[in-house]
Amino acid sequence: MKKFIFLLTVALMLCSLAACAGNTNSQTASSAASDTASSVTDTASDPTQAASAADSNTADAPKTDGVDVDLTTMSSTMVYSEVLNMQQAPEQYLGKTVKMKGPFNVSEMGGNRYFACLIKDATACCSTGIEFELAGNYSYPDDYPKKDTEITVIGTFTTYMEGNSKYLQLKNAQLV
Repeated sequence: MKKFIFLLTVALMLCSLAACAGNTNSQTASSAASDTASSVTDTASDPTQAASAADSNTADAPKTDGVDVDLTTMSSTMVYSEVLNMQQAPEQYLGKTVKMKGPFNVSEMGGNRYFACLIKDATACCSTGIEFELAGNYSYPDDYPKKDTEITVIGTFTTYMEGNSKYLQLKNAQLV
């Protein structure tokens, strides 16, 4: 029995490591756009469980400066987990003020331009992002940082539909 549990544990660890093995740092514009405008799918096997996880994580995070979810104060593992919770249970975050830090990304697809702050996991093998829309009238590239520049952005969490996909976005955002 102990041997079976040991083999099962090793197999699960290998599976988790293999999940990120195919990701490389040389992304094309379209794959970067996919990472940037993170499509929300129903990947949680039990949506109520994902919602509970989101509630427990955001409840533990202290509010600072009117920010409901401050990803800048969390470890890289917690940040990545929290963003995955946002993707799985976005309704738990709607209307909340979110602060996040990461590399700036911009991508164009289908005549649209998307701006995002990327989040990498602790090993930097996997990344996801949250799109943002700055408050006010800004012109790209004049009023935006260079791609891959470390940014901090604060905005109101919302979602929107494009085609049949739901996307996450920080509206009325500010670069700080």
